[in-house]
Parts: sequence; C-alpha cells; structure tokens
Amino acid sequence: MKAFVIAMPNEAKCLEDNLSEKKEEFLFGRRVVRGKLNDEEVLLVLSGVGKVNAAAATQFAIQAGADTIYNIGVAGGLEDTMKIGDIFSIDRAVEYDFDLSQLNGTQKGTLNEYSSPYIELEEIPSVEPKTLGTGDRFNDDDDDNDLLTKELACSLRDMEGAAVAHVCKTAGVKCILFKCVSDVRGMGSAPGQYVTNLVKCLKKLTQEIPALVKAT
Repeated sequence: MKAFVIAMPNEAKCLEDNLSEKKEEFLFGRRVVRGKLNDEEVLLVLSGVGKVNAAAATQFAIQAGADTIYNIGVAGGLEDTMKIGDIFSIDRAVEYDFDLSQLNGTQKGTLNEYSSPYIELEEIPSVEPKTLGTGDRFNDDDDDNDLLTKELACSLRDMEGAAVAHVCKTAGVKCILFKCVSDVRGMGSAPGQYVTNLVKCLKKLTQEIPALVKAT
C-alpha cells in the first residue's frame, strides 16, 4: 500500500482533491484519509509540522501496512536559479539541526547510527533530483543557510522530509519525496515569499500529484 505523510491541511488537500472514494477517520489524534489515486488504494496521514510529527506519522503509516511512503509539500529553495513552483524529487536528505560534532567529531547532520550526514533515497528519473535539508525551524538565518549550502550542499530546506526518510530507512520501507519551491533564498524574506506564493504552489501540486506518483 502507498501512504502519504503530509504536514499541513492545505498541502494534504492537494492530494485529497485527486482522491476518489474518500473515507476519513481520526486515529491517535491524527486525521487519516483512505481513498483511491490512479485507481489504487492509498492512505493519507496528516502529520502536522516538524520532525517529531513527521516521524510519528510515518511510523503510524508503516504500522498500518504501507510499503511505500510519499512526503509531498512545499520547501524553500537555496539555489538562485530555482523558480517558484518548480518541483523536484529528493535523492538524499539530511537533518541539518542534528549535531553530535562536539561529542564524536562527526559532521553536522550525521545521525548517531550513520557515517554520513545523508539519508540516501531512490532517484526518480523523470524528475530532477536535489538534496534536502530538514530542521525544526523556518527562518532566514545566515548561519543556517551557510550550513545548508556550504557544508551540506543542500538545494532545498523543509521541516519534515528527512525525518520521514529516517523512519523509512530504519524500517526498510521505500520512501519518495517531492518538494515544490515556495520561496528562494536571496529573493526577499522567506516567510514573505512563502505567504505570497503558497496558493500558486498548492495549485501546481494538485495538478501534478497523479503524474508524479505514476512516475514512481
């Protein structure tokens, strides 16, 4: 079964608008929707924002029988060539706010059970791949941006994706991430861009989700 772990209700609506035979329930405090996408039964778990929420929702979806987890939503772009509404797949993700460097000398973002900062994901040939940095903050902080771009070579940042990937990797479950650019570093305030561009990005995701999933 394919399952979607999606942070915010407006992002989840992009998937729901493409579902038929929808059935909604609330389990363990989370909104869960079952339906059909591309004539295939799927599960949606609305996680809420942040890494803990994303990880818990992912584990729930796996325990509900999912063998493939999708995380789809908006993200900040860190390359000045990116355009609002661009959609990328993620071929590797890192939790950039995880830091054991002073304890064991590992590079920032390296999880305790890993030797590299990166959680490797399957490439989707039809969608350009990028590296995603995930952390529990939304800001324009220069130190964060330098860590993401200069030290970790990230092209996108969000607040859930790498946490979803982390749980999937541990469980041996396939994980696929698609991110739509809602703001671009250097093009003005990230929160301001996000508010201005969110509707455009959500419309693009609604249109593209069936094809993105079919491509996998």
